[in-house]
Amino acid sequence: MAETDSTPRIRRASEIAYESVELAEGLQKGVLLGDEQGTPNFNMRRFLLEPGARVPRHTNEVEHEQFVVEGEYEVGIGEETHTVSAGDSLLIPAGVEHWYRNDSDQQGSFLCVVPKDEDQITVRE
Repeated sequence: MAETDSTPRIRRASEIAYESVELAEGLQKGVLLGDEQGTPNFNMRRFLLEPGARVPRHTNEVEHEQFVVEGEYEVGIGEETHTVSAGDSLLIPAGVEHWYRNDSDQQGSFLCVVPKDEDQITVRE
């Protein structure tokens, strides 16, 4: 784990840079709080799912805790498919296959909190 300090931080929305994610077209990620802000245990990210975005079936070695900020989209977790919308929360355990699909004409977005452990993404399709 990275060295951290105990200084409280506020990060303004205007400070967040979003970058395309190689895993899927139409997916962008912004790190809200991470190593550069001295987080001791978790990283917090926001993902944007553009209309038509598809994130392939994949696994991660760390759990994901997510909160849907906006939009409505489908999430596959294991063998089940769920339609989620703003205000919903998800727990995706480490090693469980999952995917995302935004068939709407509106952007979807979610916050994703992950522990600061080593992570390996394995694409399954």
